[in-house]
Amino acid sequence: MTPAARLQATLDLMYEVDGVARPADAVVAAWFRARRYIGDRDRVHIADLLYALLRHHARIAWWLAKHGRPDVPRNRLLAWLALDGRTTPDQVHVLFNGGKFAPAVLRDHERALVAKLQGCAIDHPAMPDEVRFECPSWAAEPLRRRFRDSFGREMAALLTAAPLDLRVNPLKSTREAMLRALRDFGLKAEAARMAPYGIRVKERPSLASLPMLRSGEVEIQDEGSQLVAMLVDARPGERVVDFCAGAGGKTLAIAAQMANKGHVMACDVLANRLKRAAERFRRAGLHNIETKPLASETDRWVKRHKGGFDRVLVDAPCSGTGTWRRNPDARWRPLGAGLDHLLPLQASILASAARLVKPGGRLVYATCSMLPEENEEQVAAFLAAHPAFQVVPLRAAAPQLTGSAHPDHLSLTPARHDTDGFFAAVMQRNAEALSEEPSAE
Repeated sequence: MTPAARLQATLDLMYEVDGVARPADAVVAAWFRARRYIGDRDRVHIADLLYALLRHHARIAWWLAKHGRPDVPRNRLLAWLALDGRTTPDQVHVLFNGGKFAPAVLRDHERALVAKLQGCAIDHPAMPDEVRFECPSWAAEPLRRRFRDSFGREMAALLTAAPLDLRVNPLKSTREAMLRALRDFGLKAEAARMAPYGIRVKERPSLASLPMLRSGEVEIQDEGSQLVAMLVDARPGERVVDFCAGAGGKTLAIAAQMANKGHVMACDVLANRLKRAAERFRRAGLHNIETKPLASETDRWVKRHKGGFDRVLVDAPCSGTGTWRRNPDARWRPLGAGLDHLLPLQASILASAARLVKPGGRLVYATCSMLPEENEEQVAAFLAAHPAFQVVPLRAAAPQLTGSAHPDHLSLTPARHDTDGFFAAVMQRNAEALSEEPSAE
């Protein structure tokens, strides 16, 4: 594709992302699937430009408002080309030439916008912190409370591009073998710092070109997510529940920990996601996983299996603040009914899933959020209402992680650990009778 055609393709994709409520990564994947004629290098270029625009969404909108221009995809693209500093006004005029597969010729007010923004930095002293850090107003106060003096550093880290992390499937290969294979493809790959089966790829390859993904030898999974699954510490022969399994990433890691021995129940209220996850399970060669759609967190299945599992993971639905560098559009999408709805839902899910844990068994509560309300405060409230459970200190649950987290729970952030933001707490049920536990129904 010509440079002008790439810009027009990016513009088309921007309109697609703006026009639907689905996450940008899903829209991008579907858009490229429908255009298989676009080559790998062009795909990388288009996707990189789109995600740069998403990561600078609030600041670009600020500049457009400052100059009285509407916040629409074409203006956003023009503003970014000027503010980024790598394209001169003359080059912008050449690219927007109205030719075949090229953007339409610039109008006078568009030429004026490019000229006004040329030489300006994307950040401006007059920008409010929420704009400069691309932080929606609903999240700013709790994140400031969480990070205090480190707020700016953490927000800046969330504006960087997320790395590509892979998890090796130990049933099919080893990390050493996969590192060699990736390097043979000419990729810069290295062992993850903390996750024992993790690999970080320093480039953005076409994922379709990696045979180890198709064969199930590796899965795409952020290192932080891998560490949450590791905290479950599932053993061969045990009975385990992934209560909010979703697409099955952590389920895969848990089942592999168990060496295909024992039984893993992958539960979720979204049956279609479980169906898609089942294909991933088969590709990975895992046959100790059973999927179970639930009507709600208090489905009758939970009561029938009370106290029947050694390990229960609750990867609760959350605000997703920890994934903003990977999903920059998520910070601007409506948060459903908001935290006022999410917080009681998380508490209800955790209380209901806890009923599945047998005496002496473990319950792991996790989110990809960095908000205290969704993390430490949820765990504290649960423990106060469920005295049969106690926190397992991280030094006991995962001694190898104590240098990277709070003493009582896993707490990862992009700035400190170069992972997505994750929280996880391990709790253990004592030997008291199950009947003494308060009901979640």
